[in-house]
Amino acid sequence: MSRASKPTGLAELSLLPGLVPGPMDVVGPVGGAVGGDGHRQRMRQRLLTAGPESLADHEMLEMVLFIALPRRDTKLIARELLARFRSFGSVVGAPVTELMCIDGLGEAGVAALKLVQAAALRMLRHEVAAQPVLSTWDRLTDYLTASMQHERTEQFRVLFLDGRNKLIADEVQGRGTINHAPAYPREVVRRCLELHATAVILAHNHPSGEPAPSREDVVLTQEIARAAAMMGITVHDHIIVGRGKWLSFRVEKLLT
Repeated sequence: MSRASKPTGLAELSLLPGLVPGPMDVVGPVGGAVGGDGHRQRMRQRLLTAGPESLADHEMLEMVLFIALPRRDTKLIARELLARFRSFGSVVGAPVTELMCIDGLGEAGVAALKLVQAAALRMLRHEVAAQPVLSTWDRLTDYLTASMQHERTEQFRVLFLDGRNKLIADEVQGRGTINHAPAYPREVVRRCLELHATAVILAHNHPSGEPAPSREDVVLTQEIARAAAMMGITVHDHIIVGRGKWLSFRVEKLLT
């Protein structure tokens, strides 16, 4: 088929070389694609007919990567990624600098993985923002866990809420070391006033994987709560995110 006679829509689909058949999908004598292209076509069909749950982690990574790297053997790259980072979530959440060390991945492959991470977080954040946060607690903790559990250093973030407890903004206020992230009560309150927020939820991660609060975590939370209360701002909770688990100051009665 000539370029001029290509049906409407195929021009756009050709931008996704790993998901739609193209010139590299060689057809064998019985009408099926052969070799590596046949493997890709079979995975495409399985995804579309049986759904994403039918794919193992390494196959999901393969499919993501062969969109970005249509001429590479992405099976080997996917298996190397899992050998190093252990899980699909840890792969897409890994730092760019570490991903760039994987042979054959390159900027295109790294960008594809980070796009998957960004898309997942955007979907979760939209669900959190769509309703009052306190009525969608499971979605909130899912979002915070997905956002922070793979971070290698601590980050301190604040979710700013309006009078109906709907999300105004989600901002990282400080990034630090493996066991400390700077946070300042004065800055949290100042930003609340700028955004006209009437309540906040604090959150930070523990790269060690254990969400148990330190003495410094408790003291800082109390200082922020006192400073916020002076301006009529409520601190609803402080969530500490570990590896696949989290802790609530409110539930643990550490926030009074």
